[in-house]
Amino acid sequence: MALGTIDRTPPPFFRQGLSALTKLMLFSALAVFLMVADSRFALTQPLRAVLATALHPVQRGLLATVSLWERTDDYAGGLQAALAAEAKARQALTLQAERASRVEQLLSENERLRALLDLRGSLSVKSHAAEVLYESTDPYSRKVVIDRGQAQGLVAGSPVITEAGVIGQLTRVYPLSSEVTLLTDRDAAVPVLNARSGSRSVAFGTASGESLELRFMAGNADVLVGDVLQTSGLDGVYPPGLPVARVVAIDRKVDAGFAKIRLQPVASPDAVRHVLVLEPIGLQQPPRPDVPAEASRSEPPRKGPRP
Repeated sequence: MALGTIDRTPPPFFRQGLSALTKLMLFSALAVFLMVADSRFALTQPLRAVLATALHPVQRGLLATVSLWERTDDYAGGLQAALAAEAKARQALTLQAERASRVEQLLSENERLRALLDLRGSLSVKSHAAEVLYESTDPYSRKVVIDRGQAQGLVAGSPVITEAGVIGQLTRVYPLSSEVTLLTDRDAAVPVLNARSGSRSVAFGTASGESLELRFMAGNADVLVGDVLQTSGLDGVYPPGLPVARVVAIDRKVDAGFAKIRLQPVASPDAVRHVLVLEPIGLQQPPRPDVPAEASRSEPPRKGPRP
């Protein structure tokens, strides 16, 4: 092939058009023209309206997705915040309930202590304040242990009372604690006086350990339901006039010579925490004088001379 017949023109890929600077100036002038025309004659307003109308569904769809995501995120965050607030509120409510129960307990204890202090001031015998530690483990007796003993000057046989009345008597005294036998114990007994009729008797504990009873009372004895029994003070242990029990039931059987009288203690031993231990009144009474020797055992009188 002859060299003169070869096409030496560059391919279209390598063809050079307008220069870059020319294109920049051209498009810049076009942009300035369009801005001026749009600002003065609003030439692109219809085009904008068409594009806005065409793109509106797409925008709404995208906004719905974003809104759904934001709502889901807000719902999850709000749910977590609500659960945390509920847990915090429950904890605060629990603390308030605990404080309220403590306040009620302290108020009740304060009232009992005030009543004990008033009772202590009205008593003419020596007394010691004590706190109940625990109940005896013996299932066949009704006894409690208090936190006062020989170191505080307590002696066996001392009566134990609350602001409501008598609950028992010291039966064992240790150096730092003492054992109180309650009135409802089956081995307990206390002389009582009927405040209405003035009749004296003895109240005994029962085998159940929940109540007391009057024994050896005649079937026609002057005892009525509701009578209040107080300590008589004749035993040299309990001061007179302390409430002991109240008559709750009377069984007068015709075929029996004695009436069965059931009593309910005025002071519930199961709800007692603070007590007063009184000194037995027998320790405050003057000692009995010695009995002189019988005159028959002494030397017989001498007979004087007859006048």
